[in-house]
Amino acid sequence: MSNADLVFQSYGRSCNHPAFFDDFYDTFMGKSQDIRNMFVDTNMSAQQGLLRGGILWLVMHARGMSDTKIRALGESHSRQHMNIDPSHYALWLDALMETLHKHDPEFDGYLEQIWRSTIQPGIDLIKSMYDE
Repeated sequence: MSNADLVFQSYGRSCNHPAFFDDFYDTFMGKSQDIRNMFVDTNMSAQQGLLRGGILWLVMHARGMSDTKIRALGESHSRQHMNIDPSHYALWLDALMETLHKHDPEFDGYLEQIWRSTIQPGIDLIKSMYDE
């Protein structure tokens, strides 16, 4: 089984928990005041749906899907649109790992390394579009 398949299965185990996305945002917003400020007046139910899709796109990109959806995320998060500071992606990834650890009973240090190496290229692509 490929690393991308292991990540896909881990995500499936995790996102089936109703609290997964609430826990992710609690963790992510706990990382900094800047991040909390980004979500003021945000419809969190809608935001959770976007997150569900965004993580899936990162995983599917790692499994060979074209980069079209990842590039769309990069464009929407760029300086010209939502202006998401590229430094926030490391905090986002850390929050995701913490949330996976809480919700995937098979999550361990090895699977964390696989997750990080599998979705990092997609995250790097999103970050590279910040100034485009």
